[in-house]
Amino acid sequence: MINTRTELDRLEHQIGQANPDTRHKLEPQLRRMIARLHDEGIAVPDETKSLHELLLCEAIEAQFDNMPV
Repeated sequence: MINTRTELDRLEHQIGQANPDTRHKLEPQLRRMIARLHDEGIAVPDETKSLHELLLCEAIEAQFDNMPV
């Protein structure tokens, strides 16, 4: 659990430091980390769930930024 929690903290810090325009690209890593927490029977913190939802929204928004009008 300590290693998983440490990795989650590192990833959340990395997301926090990432460029706001590209940080959504870290969503797959966070999704895998959440799945790993579930597999290990560790409760996913609410802050992590909220961050994941935010990254998903940003990823969806980024898809529309590249669409021609």
